[in-house]
Amino acid sequence: METKVAVVAIIAHGNDKSGEINSVLHEYSEYIIGRMGIPYEKKGVNIICIAVDAPQDKINSLAGKIGRIDSVTAKTVY
Repeated sequence: METKVAVVAIIAHGNDKSGEINSVLHEYSEYIIGRMGIPYEKKGVNIICIAVDAPQDKINSLAGKIGRIDSVTAKTVY
């Protein structure tokens, strides 16, 4: 199956969603190339960038599950 390289950008408002985010990321860990997280205390958000190499349906599923978490936004760039 063909894979694509993408970056999933995540903005999480507050620290209380980290467990839910990490649970989803663990589910897709086989596709994750790397991850960078930056807490931005001044605005009360966490910025997370996930680099992935996966089939497009898996990337869409990952971003969709993350984006459905309350107070979390996810966008994907291919």
